[in-house]
Amino acid sequence: MGAAPENPWKTLDSRLVYENRWISLSEHKVINPGGNPGIYGVVHFKNRAIGVIPLDEEGCTYLVGQYRYPLHLYTWEIPEGGGPLEEDPLEAAKRELREETGLEADHWEHILTLHLSNSVTDEMGIIYLAQGLRQGESEPEDTEALQVRRVPFDEAYRMVLSGAITDSLTVAAVLRLKLRLLGQ
Repeated sequence: MGAAPENPWKTLDSRLVYENRWISLSEHKVINPGGNPGIYGVVHFKNRAIGVIPLDEEGCTYLVGQYRYPLHLYTWEIPEGGGPLEEDPLEAAKRELREETGLEADHWEHILTLHLSNSVTDEMGIIYLAQGLRQGESEPEDTEALQVRRVPFDEAYRMVLSGAITDSLTVAAVLRLKLRLLGQ
């Protein structure tokens, strides 16, 4: 692929517009690649998106249902949450799986790293496959009212293909694992 091209954007000025414990929003005065002045808003995430696709010995996975406030929609997705940038992503994955499902796993494998909505954010997602599962007690956060469903993996795959699952981490994780199970 060769060397990456140089940045065609020129930043003239930047200012912080908003900040809370999860994100910050900055506005940048720029000269765009066409040579024209403009502005660019960037949402910086203070956490990584962490996803876990648990897969048991019978070929089933676990989906978490919850109401997603920004979308005003109830969604089904793999166990996922935020991991602080300074936290080891694998430790964050273990914590999220336990908190949301009560599951713990003996075997962990990183299967995917991706950027989410990279036109306006710097949010990065990291997804792990968890196997050798043991059931314990879940510990959801007070911002979570969760339902957990154990479903055959192929059912989760069909939910992705039909559009019943739209969460980007879940779609990416299920498709990556399906390719792996097909030997690709």
